[in-house]
Order: sequence, then C-alpha cells, then structure tokens
Amino acid sequence: MKLKLLLVFSLILMFALPVLAMKVIMVTDVGGLGDKSFNDGTWEGIVKASDFLGLEREVVQSKEQADYIPNLSNAAKEADIVFGVGFMMADALYKVAPQFPDTYFIGIDIDPIENMPNNVATYLFKEQEGAFLVGYVVAAMTKTNMVGFVGGLPIPPVERFRYGYEAGIRVYEELHGKTISILQGYTMDFNDPKKGKDLAIAQFAEGADIVFHAAGACGNGVIEAAAEKGEGFFAVGVDVDQDYMAPGRVLTSSVKRVDMASYQAVMSIALGTFEPGAKTLGIKDEGVGISPMTYTKDIVGPTILSQVEFLKGLIKAGTLVVPDTQEKLDAFVVPEITLP
Repeated sequence: MKLKLLLVFSLILMFALPVLAMKVIMVTDVGGLGDKSFNDGTWEGIVKASDFLGLEREVVQSKEQADYIPNLSNAAKEADIVFGVGFMMADALYKVAPQFPDTYFIGIDIDPIENMPNNVATYLFKEQEGAFLVGYVVAAMTKTNMVGFVGGLPIPPVERFRYGYEAGIRVYEELHGKTISILQGYTMDFNDPKKGKDLAIAQFAEGADIVFHAAGACGNGVIEAAAEKGEGFFAVGVDVDQDYMAPGRVLTSSVKRVDMASYQAVMSIALGTFEPGAKTLGIKDEGVGISPMTYTKDIVGPTILSQVEFLKGLIKAGTLVVPDTQEKLDAFVVPEITLP
C-alpha cells in the first residue's frame, strides 16, 4: 500500500511541478565545474533533482572571488533557486539574498549567521567523521609510519577534515601500538593541481607513503603524484568517491554528500517544505562517510574493513565523538574501545 501511494505521489509530482517552470542556477566557487570534487558533487544533486522534477538548470562559473556578488545577483534575477557553493562565498550570499526575498538561496558549506534571512538555507557537514574513518585506514596501511595531509586553504571545512584524520590515526595508534608521524601542508588555493602535486611529491620524498588531500582541484595533483609513484604509494580522495581517478593508487576517499544536500534542498522547495536556517549532516544522517574502496578493499582486508564499520557505528551512536576544533583535537583522549 505504501509503495502504491508513493508511486501515485511521484506521478502527481512529475506532472504537476513542471507547470511551475522553476529554474535552478548554481554559482560555483573559483574551483568551478570539473573539479571532480565539491562543485561537481553539488551539481550532481541538482541535476538529479531537476531531471526528476522537470526544472530548468544552469551553472555560472566564478573565476575569482570578486565574481561572487555579481554572479549571485544576476542568477537571482532569473532563477527561483540559487546555489552558492563554498565557504568563501558566505559574505556574498548574505549580502545578496535579502535583496531578492522571492528567490530561494541555498548555501553549501556556508555557516549560518544571526538573523538568517528567511529565504536562505545552508548545509554544513561533519567532515571530521568521515575523515576519522579515513585516518584509521591510513594508519593501518602505512608501511613507513609516516603519512601526509594536503589542505587547500585552512578554512573550517578543510580543517575539520584534518582534525578527523588525525583523530582516526590516533585511535589506531592507541589500539594497535603503532606510532605514526603526520606531515601537513597547504596549497593556499583550491584550483591549481600542480600546487597539490608539488606538495604531495615533497611529502612522499620526506617519507610519507600515503597522502590525504582536502584541497579541491589542487587535490587532483595529489592523486596524480601517487599514481606516478606507483606501487607502495597512495593518495586519499575527498568530498566525492575519487577512487576511480587512479584505481589502486587512491586508497579510499572521505566522502561528503554534497549531492544529497543539493538534491534535498531542491526537493524541499518544490514540495513546499523548505525551512530556512542551517542543517548539519554527519554519519548519522548518511551525509558523510568513507568510499567503498572498490579497487583497494582486497589489500585493506576484511579485518580493517570490519573495524571501520564498527567505529562508524560508534560514531553514529554518539559513543565516539570526533573532534571538530583544534582545541578538541588537542584534548582528545581515545575512549575505551573493544574491537570486534
């Protein structure tokens, strides 16, 4: 009966909503489409929702931060729903949104402010939770006991990846009696793969055998560096499942379901259930996680994979709280954990 009702509802939705002739425009950050990461993931969710609902869609590329305000403003003049993608777009979005009260604005990775405009909803993520699982796998797989981290800009979402990564490594060290050194560097950019590649090459030269990136398109260079180094060296992807980019050389990816957030946002507006304010997605909401390791699960092995699932359950239950600030990371004490 429930399936029948869902089918009827879906058919009504498919035929009724196109009459609204709604349009969605996504304004990218400077990384733009083709980053194989954050922007591409957000666009994927918009495409899925707009295809289902029969809505018009468009992408506006930002070449520099000065483009954010004019791009958002121009988009709002012709679209019913405008997406602003990336932490760096926050100021622009909050300046533009009040000028277009009849347009819905969706911010991805944008923190809320006091007195949020009632036409704005933002989506945040507990990046640290997915990165924790990645850190645990990395700690298990390193042979040199030295690993790396390459960030873009040290903004809160990037740093939350780092906090979780380090916490996951720390838990593995505690449970398995291993000591691991962590190298870190920042490209200070999200758009230049060469900068990511250069940093990864430097960390590999210093002794790291696995490098996790949270650097947007710069991270594509990290993956390229691992692929060129070959057997015994790995990159770790971010935001979306990037394992396919260098099969066997991308150990795993810390997945952030920006596609799910953008899909949910469009659907909520179309269904009339939109609520302004901030929504934060974590493991419990299936908003973050770890890739299925399609190309590497055999070398990771069933023992580590089962431990990852167990730790994921602890996070979901709230038994294991992953630090989301430097202060909490510094104070982080590995809890009593009995592995299966």
